[in-house]
Amino acid sequence: MKRNKVLYLEVADKIKKDIFSGKYPVGTMLPTENELEELFGVSKITVRKAIELLAADEYVQKKSGRGTTVLSNRPYNKLSRAVSFTQILKNSNFDVDKVMLNVKEVELKPSDSAYPYIGRRAVCLERLYLLDNEPYIYFVHYLPEDLADISKEQFKGTSLYRLMNQKEYDLASFEDAFEAILLSNEQQEKLQTSEQLGIRRTRKSVDSNGKVVEYSEAIYNTSKHPYYIEYEA
Repeated sequence: MKRNKVLYLEVADKIKKDIFSGKYPVGTMLPTENELEELFGVSKITVRKAIELLAADEYVQKKSGRGTTVLSNRPYNKLSRAVSFTQILKNSNFDVDKVMLNVKEVELKPSDSAYPYIGRRAVCLERLYLLDNEPYIYFVHYLPEDLADISKEQFKGTSLYRLMNQKEYDLASFEDAFEAILLSNEQQEKLQTSEQLGIRRTRKSVDSNGKVVEYSEAIYNTSKHPYYIEYEA
């Protein structure tokens, strides 16, 4: 469900978008309170509440007499305490590439696993992660149908959760479930492997009202590389 905004939330969102865009890089200072008041045409109280919200979400750090420093530019920062698996792979000196396979509107059946969460109509996004130029993860995401106006190029060039943030979807939690599976013929073909076993990660992304706004399945060829989780302190 999309957010109902009040003034300080609007200011916080605008600052957050400027952080995401790189206008205020990580490690730099935000404009002063007086400058933000003038920039947004709002009161000092509104600016302070917006900064407090960004600080609570750990995007910025405010120090008395020293200003406000940008700490993070990750969408849904507090939901991302675990280092992303993609970043773990890159830190291990693997070459990681993303290939967009398909984006289309689909009609789900009650028997489809995504149907209870997304409903009858959805946007289906398929993509493949390559590890050292070989298929490693096959993703299928089911998203609300009002995201159908996002182009394939946008999906290709921007992270999914950043796009959802830009579309004003307010994610509150991710629910991940992992299980070992026998790979189907289609999954083996997508991953270009004859391996029979893999791992399936099922994710439900939930908004602040408890509504699922993304249902996805990721199939990992763990014979190529195991799945790791690394948490930040």
